[in-house]
Amino acid sequence: MPPAMPELTNFFIHLDELKAVQRRTYIRGGERRENSAEHSWHLAMACWAYAEALDDSFDVDKLIKLALLHDLGEIGAGDTFLYSPNRGTAHLKERESVAGTAGHPGNSIPGLLELWDEQEAGRSKEAKLLKVVDRLLPFLHNVTSEGRAWRDNGIHKDQVLKMHSFIEDESPEVWGWLRSKIDLAVEEGWLDAS
Repeated sequence: MPPAMPELTNFFIHLDELKAVQRRTYIRGGERRENSAEHSWHLAMACWAYAEALDDSFDVDKLIKLALLHDLGEIGAGDTFLYSPNRGTAHLKERESVAGTAGHPGNSIPGLLELWDEQEAGRSKEAKLLKVVDRLLPFLHNVTSEGRAWRDNGIHKDQVLKMHSFIEDESPEVWGWLRSKIDLAVEEGWLDAS
């Protein structure tokens, strides 16, 4: 039996809280910072498009679900900047938050926490693609805003290379493109060369 309308609508409002989580990434060439709900939608669309372009046997339905919920934990934990020293433990608070969302009386989505765990572990084919695209999108925003978030936060080339290096194994084509844009960013002064 589905949840009663008050619980269901309260759950919808709970999900809406993701819109209040501000990221450090600037959209549309530096117009403003995006929120986590916008990022999740963008990620879902980009994953879908990339999976179709790859013409591979991705479970697109599952991929979209993973993308939509991948930052759900930020409702309770907030966004952790990619280059933050706390990056390695952020998933603990995020998982706790997702567990709370999964246990919400209005939640009618089965396996919500298990799906979040799958995308976090990054072992399935879909989760691996998600992780590549999840790193690609903020990178694109930096390129189109002349490195605004990198410059605002004093980010260096070696930091960008380190946080994106896993892409070399997952998608050599994307890695080659990223490397060329990193070189461009250094050349243009958008990214510190060290």
